[in-house]
Amino acid sequence: MTSRTTGKLAAALVVAGMSAGMAGGAWAQASGATTGGTTSDTSSAGNTNGGGLPQVQQQGDVSYTSGGVGLDESRALLREQAHWPLSLRFTGPTTEYLSGVTVRVVGGKGGEVLSTESMGPYMLVKLPPGSYTVYAKYKDQEKKQTVSVAGPGTAKAAFHWNIQ
Repeated sequence: MTSRTTGKLAAALVVAGMSAGMAGGAWAQASGATTGGTTSDTSSAGNTNGGGLPQVQQQGDVSYTSGGVGLDESRALLREQAHWPLSLRFTGPTTEYLSGVTVRVVGGKGGEVLSTESMGPYMLVKLPPGSYTVYAKYKDQEKKQTVSVAGPGTAKAAFHWNIQ
């Protein structure tokens, strides 16, 4: 083998190795795999938290999880609410549980700290201590509540709509 052939073979191996690495990264992104504690997976099936707790999401410095459509998730979220600073619940007519509620949390100084959509009737949010306004919008009706977060399990807000 000449040095020229050896150089071409080495270059081909480097390109093949890089291609395999990129394909693996693309698969990890497509499958909802996480790096650095951030996830784009909004489903709760197959979560890594165990015990039926939906996948924990990250938005800036705020962690949150939502769900509760199934019995396992509902129980897990209710059990965990004592460990999270803010617990939210969304219900409709005849206390039906709602999902698809748009949630915004605004800090005391007016800065938005969270903007997301609830995947079920319960949402748990990790926030630093302080005063916040929670805006919850279902269909075309937005409601708001002010909450004071002092530590885990201290702030709860329930939102109820009379529309279906």
